[in-house]
Amino acid sequence: MNLFSEKRILTVTQLTSLIRGLLEENFEHLWVEGEVSNLATPSSGHLYFTLKDAGAAIRCVMFRGAVSALKFRLADGMKLILRGRMSVYDQRGDYQLIAEYLEPQGVGALQLAFQQLKERLAKEGLFAEARKQAIPSLPSVVGIVTSPTGAAIHDILNVIGRRYANLQILISPVRVQGEGAAVEIASAISDLNSYPGIDVIIVARGGGSIEDLWAFNEEVVARAIAASKLPVISAIGHEVDYTIADLAADLRAPTPSAAAELVVNSKAQMMADCASLERRLVLAVQRSLSDASSKLEILRLSVKDPEILIERFMQRLDDLQQRAEASLSEVINRGRQRTDSALNSLAFNSPLVKIRKMESTLENLSLRCAASVRSGLELSHSCLAASSGRLEALSPLAVLQRGYAAVSLKLSGKSVRSVCQLAEFEKIDIRFVDGLAECEVTSIKKRVPYRLDSEFSEF
Repeated sequence: MNLFSEKRILTVTQLTSLIRGLLEENFEHLWVEGEVSNLATPSSGHLYFTLKDAGAAIRCVMFRGAVSALKFRLADGMKLILRGRMSVYDQRGDYQLIAEYLEPQGVGALQLAFQQLKERLAKEGLFAEARKQAIPSLPSVVGIVTSPTGAAIHDILNVIGRRYANLQILISPVRVQGEGAAVEIASAISDLNSYPGIDVIIVARGGGSIEDLWAFNEEVVARAIAASKLPVISAIGHEVDYTIADLAADLRAPTPSAAAELVVNSKAQMMADCASLERRLVLAVQRSLSDASSKLEILRLSVKDPEILIERFMQRLDDLQQRAEASLSEVINRGRQRTDSALNSLAFNSPLVKIRKMESTLENLSLRCAASVRSGLELSHSCLAASSGRLEALSPLAVLQRGYAAVSLKLSGKSVRSVCQLAEFEKIDIRFVDGLAECEVTSIKKRVPYRLDSEFSEF
């Protein structure tokens, strides 16, 4: 279809769909290198980032299915080689790379994943020496986690059979490489922890490449080893191979055979050691019995006749009794002397004398107090009589007895001191010395000042 030969109007969706089809058909398999920036890791599990170099940048997306196969953690600034295909995100009209595979530039993906996991678990303390358990010196049952058909189990069984054939062995068969091997190994370690009687666990595998050994670099295996209540010996690969499981284990053996030698001692060597210990024990017991016999003889010679010892103690007892009696008599005499002295002092300072003196003083004080009270009462009576006379002279009743009267308003009870306070027909009370008269004002006459032309002053 030729879009430019005729005038055909496209919608934005149609145009975007055409562009997406062109890109996906012509850029189906690409290898691109660049630096990661603007990394986003939403809860969906997809990865969104920008791949850039000095001259350009392109948006990239890696969907959850491809992310689950990654062996390392993506980070901003990391240089990558990306395999993917071109596409268009319709809603924004942006072209983008859909990543299907990523590998770090300059270092292998597995090696980078190993370093990242090692650093993260080390920060959590899974490799700390403080949490590692001691390996029992003489286990009775050994659990082994390995492939039942691999060379590692044959090496371990040969060494244990040669060194201590009586040792019980419990094998938990697992796959030691490939998809799902790590989960099987972790489950086997957990299962052996729940089996009664096991003293130590060996996790073993023969040598191989880093890909072959990768199951022992998985986080689930490291955490299963760290969570084990039983001590774990790792024997993975050859002497130069190091895995995350080796770092998490309580003891690392360079090879499976070495692990078997570490977990059990040689039976012949143990029997020789026991014989040597038996000889040393017999010699020590004989020496101890000889020393005890010599000490007993010395004690027997040093023991005296009991009768002599008893006589000596009896004499000592009599001497102590005499000294005690003499000391007791002396104490009694000193006590009597102190008692007599105290009695004399008490008689000289008898409280009866002081009591008599205090009684005499008390009697004098009582007489003086009574006289003082009578004098005060008489003075108070005199002052009261004088005050009563003055009060009587100023009493309003005395004024009323001389013929005067007190006037007050009937309604309010206020005293009337001037005719200006009165009004005609107002009711008033006139108080006399012997009673009260209720009156009504019929007329009011006010006093006027005296004038020369007046014949008299009117009241």
